[in-house]
Amino acid sequence: MHFWRKGLAVAATAVYATTLAACGNGSSSDGGSSSGKVVVTIYRPGDPLDNQTEMMKIVNKEIQKTYPKIELQIKPISWGDYSSKFNVMLASGEPFDLAFAQDYVAASQKGAYADMTELIQKYAKKAYNEVDPAYWKGVKVDGKIYGFPTNANVFSQELFVFNGTYTKKYNIDVSGVTSLQSATDAMAQFHKADKSVTPMAIVSGYRAPTPGWEYPLSNGYPFVIDESGKDTKVQNPYNLAVMRKNLATLHDWYEKGYIPRDAATSTTQYTLGDDTWFGRIETNGPFDYGNTALLGARGGKPLESAVIAKPFKKTSDTQMAMYAISKSSKHKKEAMQVLNAINTNKKIINTMVWGIEGKQWEFTDKANGKIKTLKGYNDKTHYGAWMTGNNKNLYTLDTVTAAQIKERDEAIKNTPESATLGFTPSLTKYKTELTNIANVMSKYINVINTGTGDPVPTIEKMNAELKTAGWDKVRDELQKQYDDFRADK
Repeated sequence: MHFWRKGLAVAATAVYATTLAACGNGSSSDGGSSSGKVVVTIYRPGDPLDNQTEMMKIVNKEIQKTYPKIELQIKPISWGDYSSKFNVMLASGEPFDLAFAQDYVAASQKGAYADMTELIQKYAKKAYNEVDPAYWKGVKVDGKIYGFPTNANVFSQELFVFNGTYTKKYNIDVSGVTSLQSATDAMAQFHKADKSVTPMAIVSGYRAPTPGWEYPLSNGYPFVIDESGKDTKVQNPYNLAVMRKNLATLHDWYEKGYIPRDAATSTTQYTLGDDTWFGRIETNGPFDYGNTALLGARGGKPLESAVIAKPFKKTSDTQMAMYAISKSSKHKKEAMQVLNAINTNKKIINTMVWGIEGKQWEFTDKANGKIKTLKGYNDKTHYGAWMTGNNKNLYTLDTVTAAQIKERDEAIKNTPESATLGFTPSLTKYKTELTNIANVMSKYINVINTGTGDPVPTIEKMNAELKTAGWDKVRDELQKQYDDFRADK
């Protein structure tokens, strides 16, 4: 979902203050348990579930059918705290077995994560074979694998989403929308009809669409590469014609009142289920079954969407949700066996993602893996599918049709790989330049991307400061590494 990328999975997650120590669950420091089993721990972002104890009994029973000497414990850390606490763990060298990976490439290059390349082949070969091959290209760092990816949306496509409540109420036709520019008439119609609701839900952190271009670092740094491979030069996205065009449109919308006046600094939450917005940018992927996931997050209220960028299987999607093993873990073998179980045992992943059968969900067609959720299903009774395990092993809601599943599989098969898939540059020698560039971007990035500032003069000022900060030096190194990557490929 663009800068709200994880919104579907976590938008309703409340902040729960917790500490690493509070997640101990009574296990000893060496991973032993009173039962004599090897305790494998997983740190992952999110709140403790209301049904976690019952869930883990089922999960461990299934794990122990294959690995009788292993016991899994999940140690949740709130989303608000996860990044900082996990970084403290990495910096201090605190051992852990498994964790939802942060700063995957940088941490791997620094040696924080265990090399999984051989471990996967020894202890998780079945799980490995069931993952889309594009993932294994995308997660390799210097030819090695340091994280096990969640087989889910191996590609994502950018959407312009309209609030169906308002398109119907004001009879606004959005069927011809294919870009920001072609949405201007709809924005104007809505703003004229209703001044009480925000036409375009844009806040601080929003990034304007750059269809066809991938950020090899992150979209916080001004470096992009053509996904199609036709152009092989590392470029500044803010100098691209397509970016300038979109920024000009956003500035026009801002001037006309379609974008909030405080967008550059606002942290307002335009929740999908609320009718506080008319238009927004989101993303979906094949396992979202068209608008199904968005409609679910919207509570069933109507919406209309239009694809505004051709999808590619790219590195950022393959690294979206990964689990790493600490280099200092004493249970690397067992940790890999746990990953194998989670990613191959249907009962495990469906219990984690849907909750307890009979309480959170029930079968409507067991033979075909069709279910419906029950009253007990809510955000505190399940984990997000996008960050848990192989989504191909999930039961599907009975509202998802066979045609949608076929369309999903065909889309995964036919979507091309980005020319940059697997390009993971190392810039450890350029920390000063990257820090300087980040400082420059912090001054301009929200002003430019939210339409607040006139893009042309603002970008000119930014580019001058980027040059002083060392943009050319970093670009040259990225170019060299990308040329080497292409040659090897």
